Amino acid sequence: MPRWAIYAILALILLVVLICLLCICVKCCCRKKKKKKNPDQQIHLKGLNGSTTTALVQPDTDDADYGSGDKPRGRLLYSLEYSAPTSELTVGVKQAAALKAMDLGGTSDPYVKMYLLPSKSKTYETKVFRKTLQPVFNEQFKFQISQAELSESTLVMQVYDFNRFSKHDVIGELRLQLSSVDWNHVIEEWRDLTEASKFEQENLGDICLSLRYVPTASKLTVDILEAKNLKKMDQGGSSDPYVKIQLILDRKKWKKKKTSVKKKTLNPYFNESFTFDVSFDQIQRVRLVISVWDHDNVSRNDAIGKIFLGCDATGNQLRHWADMLSNPRRPMAQWHTLLPAEQVDGTLALKHTIKIPFTGKTF
Repeated sequence: MPRWAIYAILALILLVVLICLLCICVKCCCRKKKKKKNPDQQIHLKGLNGSTTTALVQPDTDDADYGSGDKPRGRLLYSLEYSAPTSELTVGVKQAAALKAMDLGGTSDPYVKMYLLPSKSKTYETKVFRKTLQPVFNEQFKFQISQAELSESTLVMQVYDFNRFSKHDVIGELRLQLSSVDWNHVIEEWRDLTEASKFEQENLGDICLSLRYVPTASKLTVDILEAKNLKKMDQGGSSDPYVKIQLILDRKKWKKKKTSVKKKTLNPYFNESFTFDVSFDQIQRVRLVISVWDHDNVSRNDAIGKIFLGCDATGNQLRHWADMLSNPRRPMAQWHTLLPAEQVDGTLALKHTIKIPFTGKTF
């Protein structure tokens, strides 16, 4: 064999040996790297907060606070004053601050509703403030109440978020036991709002109606559109609802109409229209009373709930009426929460009419 061939074979063997040694070294280095990496990447359950693995799936405390009942709802500044000689309680709604945002835009349309328990014979509402969490109301309301009744009464002030086409949301409330108040001086203080009671008043339902007034034709049109979540009046857990529409002029019953009866439903759809002749002068003095009734073939019909609208109404009802007057010829639709019939009847007996001016350019 030639000498050069022997050298070539030796060189090839040496190359193979070097390659094998190189592979062995690389493999050993990789094993060492894995062993060094493991201690830093291992998850030790004992090192986590919490004695069990449930801590791994429970939300952080900041996340858990979102939407909870304990979330701050804001504060309300109010005043109280009682006059024994006149048996008059004056409640001042001054302002609110840091209210809870109820709308998607991060704001609210707040107003305050107040009444006395247990009688709840009179309910007041402030005007609505649009898109604010810091409304300044500066409104006063008066209750006629004796000293004996005062010591047994609770003043409820609820802050609502106004919604034109849906039920208004309660932001929070204050409940003041008047027996614990020192009436020797005027009370004025801030208090934190709390979550509103869900069980105080029975839900009677809501009604949606549209109002339209044409002053040149002296026509008032009332469209009864629908109702929802009505109180169950029959033993079968349903009702046979219909709606009465009544106009009261100068404290006297004037005109009335009613819808058809909807059988066995708590969410009736009416879509019925009624037109009344009401002059420009009369529209300032008339009251529109809307009442929902349960029809009964055997016994007398029962009132489910009632509202009234007019220039001397309050809250949503006054706003709806004012919207109708300021937008002649345009139908204005809105939802209203039904109130106990006796409460509305009592309020009607005490009302004094005020005038809401028209915007003459739109006639």
